[in-house]
Amino acid sequence: MIPHQLIWWILFLPLISFAVIGLVVRPLVKPGARISGYLAIAAIGGSLALSVWTLISVMQQANHVIAVPAITWLSIGDFSVRIGILMDSLTAVMLVVVTLVSLMVQIYSQGYMHGDPGYHRYFAWMSLFTMSMLGLVLANSLLMMFVFWEMVGLSSYLLIGFWFQKPSAANAAKKAFIVTRLGDFGFLAALLVLYANTGTFDIVALRGLAAAGVLSGTVLTWSAIGIFAGAAGKSAQFPLHTWLPDAMEGPTPVSALIHAATMVAAGVFLVARTLPLFEHSLAAMNTVAVIGGFTAIFAATMGLVAVDIKRVLAYSTVSQLGYMMLGLATGGVAVGIFHLFNHAFFKALLFLGAGSVNHATGTFDMREMGGLRKVMPWTYGLFIIASLSLAGIWPLAGFWSKDEVLAAALDKQPVLFVMAMITVFMTAFYMFRAVFMTFGGQSRANTHQAHAAGHAKSHESPAVMIVPMVILGILAVVSGFWNVTGGFNAFMGEGGETHSFVSGLFGVFAHPLPWIALLVACAGIALASAMYNGKWLSPEKVGKLFQPLYKLFLNKYWMDTLYEKIFVNNILLNKLFAGFQWIDTQVVDGAANGAGGVTVAGGKALRRAQTGQLQVYGLTIAIGIIAIIVCVLIFGR
Repeated sequence: MIPHQLIWWILFLPLISFAVIGLVVRPLVKPGARISGYLAIAAIGGSLALSVWTLISVMQQANHVIAVPAITWLSIGDFSVRIGILMDSLTAVMLVVVTLVSLMVQIYSQGYMHGDPGYHRYFAWMSLFTMSMLGLVLANSLLMMFVFWEMVGLSSYLLIGFWFQKPSAANAAKKAFIVTRLGDFGFLAALLVLYANTGTFDIVALRGLAAAGVLSGTVLTWSAIGIFAGAAGKSAQFPLHTWLPDAMEGPTPVSALIHAATMVAAGVFLVARTLPLFEHSLAAMNTVAVIGGFTAIFAATMGLVAVDIKRVLAYSTVSQLGYMMLGLATGGVAVGIFHLFNHAFFKALLFLGAGSVNHATGTFDMREMGGLRKVMPWTYGLFIIASLSLAGIWPLAGFWSKDEVLAAALDKQPVLFVMAMITVFMTAFYMFRAVFMTFGGQSRANTHQAHAAGHAKSHESPAVMIVPMVILGILAVVSGFWNVTGGFNAFMGEGGETHSFVSGLFGVFAHPLPWIALLVACAGIALASAMYNGKWLSPEKVGKLFQPLYKLFLNKYWMDTLYEKIFVNNILLNKLFAGFQWIDTQVVDGAANGAGGVTVAGGKALRRAQTGQLQVYGLTIAIGIIAIIVCVLIFGR
């Protein structure tokens, strides 16, 4: 079994990498040197090795828990804050997911970011980002989780706005930071409510209090909903989803890491970690299920019409996060986290594939692509594998986890199951629409644009970018096999709750649901092929036929307009903040200026009394003496 002291080094290695790159390498080493990348890869590779060792050790424990002594960080009177690690099956799985995907992204970045003037800064921020997510996963208390939660938000701000000289990137970073802060307010409020009523932040203790009924009723419900608000912000659930598509302004490897295993996964992990609290509140569980199910179909509709390949993948991520939330609310931790586990690999591969295409063509606009399957065979093949896995095609990884979510929803939320099944069709359609527009047909590249981007001719990406994609492609095929016979469910402590169709590689089709889901996904692929590959249907005619819906999806339901132009610019800036400005200038400044004016006026009046004429001073003194005598005679008796 791994010594518990070494578990801390899973967190410390990326932290050391960040400090060394930021404080030593960046100031002293010229930008062209690649030492920053090597340091980040070595540190995260070490964390991955320790994470795998930890996962094996947790598997060997009868209760799948390793006890790690906590450390007292702060003590004031009776109040103390202890930093500790909660090392159970959920933590062990998440550690491997975070470190493995992060390592693949760092290796890929060596090729993608080569020659960028911010090369050292990039790897410093990536190390900080990975460290923050690992700290969040390891935390044994909600307070410690919140600290690392905010560090994840800060890191994402720095990486999304990495090319800060571009106004679009700077605006996207600010948007992500502000929108997620709205959800974080709910998380912080939940922390305060829980501590005020229980006197502890410890996650295990809070679970026990909820199970015992000590923590219940309104307090439990609103605390759970507050926690979910924080999760909705980070995991881009409706209505806090608008930041995620704009986050594509960061470097593509950043998008892969944010969308696969770190920031957006943080919200799902938070709900999974605190799910025992939700389970004792029907209202909270229904809130998670309804918002998750609605987000899944809502985001998928926007993916149908997007023309930027990274935005298609961004809407796909939002949709799949909704699936995960639905799985947590209807099937438990094992169902939701198993989909997160599989999704991390094929979604990271899809983003890295999009980056590979951009590296070769200089654009993310699918309308400027086409015909790339011949010149980029590795990228094409791997992108197909990831798309099939995301669409839920047997026997790839996405098939096993997505159908688990569908089965759980069918058992408990039939209406949401129908919405999720419609989403299966749309997911398959928009992913293969992207495949056919990007890799199929003939090239539609604008030669001037390609020349401007420095790519006179499309070409396959270098090995340093392809090898990580191959590893992720293998995982996108095989990772789902962990739960073919319910092994993942058993490891997560829910062996008795595995859904009926998970009964073997081929025995799965004894249940009708996998057949239905597979046929629906194949129908989506077939429609995409008919419209964008075989040209049997005209996309333009279909768009005109459903023009109102097309405009609705293309304009993203006008939610950006609602938030930015109406709510922020009109209500906040022109009314609320303008009102505050009026109060500040007219009331506050007016009171200060008025007091000053009275003082000045009084001074002027007193100054006029100082005439310099002795007879006037004498008369004033005489009048004063007479007034004193009169007062004494009247009031002195």
